Amino acid sequence: MQEYSKLDQPAVLSSIFYPRSSERTPLPPGAADVEIETEPGITIGCRFYIRDPKAPNILFFHGNGEIATDYDEIGPLYNEAGMNLLMTDYRGYGWSSGRPTVTNMFTDAEVLFQEIKNWLSYSNHTGPLFFMGRSLGSAPAIDLATRHADAIKGLILESAIADTLPLARTLGIDPERMRITEEDGFNNLKKIESIKTATFILHGARDELIPADQAEKLQSYSGAKSKEFVVIPGAEHNTMITIGGKLYFQTIKQFIDKVTGVTNWRRRRKKTSLRTGE
Repeated sequence: MQEYSKLDQPAVLSSIFYPRSSERTPLPPGAADVEIETEPGITIGCRFYIRDPKAPNILFFHGNGEIATDYDEIGPLYNEAGMNLLMTDYRGYGWSSGRPTVTNMFTDAEVLFQEIKNWLSYSNHTGPLFFMGRSLGSAPAIDLATRHADAIKGLILESAIADTLPLARTLGIDPERMRITEEDGFNNLKKIESIKTATFILHGARDELIPADQAEKLQSYSGAKSKEFVVIPGAEHNTMITIGGKLYFQTIKQFIDKVTGVTNWRRRRKKTSLRTGE
């Protein structure tokens, strides 16, 4: 595993992570809370918004200023569009214990994936699995996809990071003074080159925190043969769903349907019906 000690300096961590503790909110219909121990004494709280055991499952890593229960209204919208949303947190976020670092964000993501995969199997959830990362969450999502392409059907990135240093400067970090190079960062570009899994990249045209040219760069570096890139006009970093509305969810579901063959099946079914007069 890559070494992230330069990003784990306290002065850097205070700009990368914004942990927010919160009590659990009442569960929306169909949702379930799951606690996963990632190492002795450290538990990560997860909230799963479930539509159907056979529906596609999205393992979601959120941005640095969010917590899992922030998705109590958004999760059901994924459900309405035909997807299960599996939200994870980081250490110190929500009701999770510990303090976040870049290193434990990656190591925890590995454990979370393995345990959630086991949970899906135990709960007889047979739908295909996708990794999705938003903003900071793009880093663990991409990292996991480099090792577990055989376990997932696709990778979805929203407002994702390509280069670490430009974002660091935007967050008030002076990489030169702290002797941090791009190689010391998340290395999303290098990692995404090796990912052959179908990839879908969403970005806001007016994103000022992570400009849209970062998404273009990820798209160009992506090693996937099947890859799609959508820019939402007028959307900023935190207004993707507000601006995109239902089309936001429909676009993600269309990608999933295409990757899993649902779209092709529907097309063949329609052609057969026309020929037979059904």
